Amino acid sequence: MDSAEYTFSYASPSWADSIRAFLSQFSNIFSVFSPHIAPTYHHDRCERSVQMRLYSLNKRQFVLVFATFFLFFGVSVLIGVAGPPIIETVSQNASSLRQVTPDLKTGPFHLKSPPMSTFHQQLWLIGSIDADNAGMAKFEQEFTVSVQIRAIQKNEKLKELFDNPNLTGEIHNHTRNLRCAHKCDDLILMHLGFLDYSNYIITVRFFGLENLKYKFENIDFHFKSYNVNFTQLEIWLRFVFLVFTFITACLFAHSLRKFSIKDWSIEQRWIAVLLPLLLLYNDPIFPLTFLVNSWLPGMLDGIFQATFLCALLLSWLCLYHGIRQTDRRFSKFYLPKLIVVGLLWIAAVTLASWEQYNELRDPTFYYRLDHSNFMGIKVCFFIVGGIYLVYLSYLLIQAFAELQTMPYFDIRLKFLTVFMLIILVVSVAITFLRFGGSMLQDNFVSELTTRYQNSVEFVSFYGLLNFYLYTMAFVYSPSKNAIYETHFKDNPALSMLNDSDEEVHYGSDQEEVSLTSRQRQMNRYDTDDDTFH
Repeated sequence: MDSAEYTFSYASPSWADSIRAFLSQFSNIFSVFSPHIAPTYHHDRCERSVQMRLYSLNKRQFVLVFATFFLFFGVSVLIGVAGPPIIETVSQNASSLRQVTPDLKTGPFHLKSPPMSTFHQQLWLIGSIDADNAGMAKFEQEFTVSVQIRAIQKNEKLKELFDNPNLTGEIHNHTRNLRCAHKCDDLILMHLGFLDYSNYIITVRFFGLENLKYKFENIDFHFKSYNVNFTQLEIWLRFVFLVFTFITACLFAHSLRKFSIKDWSIEQRWIAVLLPLLLLYNDPIFPLTFLVNSWLPGMLDGIFQATFLCALLLSWLCLYHGIRQTDRRFSKFYLPKLIVVGLLWIAAVTLASWEQYNELRDPTFYYRLDHSNFMGIKVCFFIVGGIYLVYLSYLLIQAFAELQTMPYFDIRLKFLTVFMLIILVVSVAITFLRFGGSMLQDNFVSELTTRYQNSVEFVSFYGLLNFYLYTMAFVYSPSKNAIYETHFKDNPALSMLNDSDEEVHYGSDQEEVSLTSRQRQMNRYDTDDDTFH
């Protein structure tokens, strides 16, 4: 056959094939740099995170978790309902005083408190004026209240102790407003933050009511203090919650002992922070209130409570933001949140310290008397609280908009949101029951004019926060096979089923290292197998 019959030719690819090849090469190059330039949601995570029990729970187990939480919370509510009243009240009528019946518009009224002990914690004196305002006419009258406080120990005569600024016999004068409609507003005449003596003698006088056209039919003076039975219940409950919190913190730390802190998820890190703060919230130094006659234990208790509650608020902001972002530099991630929550903490601590300092210096001090400072702190608190709610709502909506359809992320978001809403709804309900419809008005500070019928508010709120943290610690603790998954990361049968949410979608740097080492082991096994053939 003649070779001249064969010809060779090269046909160049068509323009369509050339464009397709160019786009394919460009796509390959772009895919290399896309993680750095693409507008991802900042959850392009490459670090390993410890597997949480949350991922391995089925529907039945989820129901058991919620049922257990509500069961224990319901038990705490029942304990509160069956508990004793928080406030113990002893009333004295001005017309039934032993001394010569005074003029109800001027006094003086010499009052002796009921026997007190450190278990009564604090003492208030409240005056209720019954004015004969025919036709239920509203009126307001400014007048001056004069209060003198002296002390008596058991089997002792009247004392004027000059080393105690509360009990020197000094006369304290303050201008007050008497507001009457259907009935007159109660007047908080005195408040002792801690009790040194068994009895107190209080002398009350009024100035500026002599010319009031309305007649006073009667005046009732109410000595209010904490119920001794409630104090015992409070001591036991704080102790029980303190023990359970300590056990929970130890178990949670023990479950994470085999993992580096760098591998903890953001939920696990925050639980590790909140559990020690919950120990402070339960106040391990609370018994010092009854051993040391000082204002310091009460002050520390208020600071501990404010610190834990603000840390809880901060954790919600960080969780909703951090669940979709790994760039958590302090200046951009934590600083804005610390400013918002820090202002709330400063307002709460300042308000408690300011009121307690003034009452220590002057037991007849009433926070509404310092109207300018009170209104300033009140307005600041509500403004910062509103900013916090807007910020939290923004982060929540953005997190759900970006991650609700992604595996594992949606479970974390839904579980966190459901429990957060439970905490907020129950807390608002307790606050409304405690303060009533006026909780946004002048009852901004806790005071004894609120409607405490029993200890249900106290027990339910403490139980709510403690059981919430216990549940979070259980759900966010490592799963049983977390260690196993750490060593067998690249088994397809395991990684897609049990892998963490970050690595399912974005992988891990350590997978490449483990793959190399495991490939060496496989080659060694293959060599060993060949020796037996």
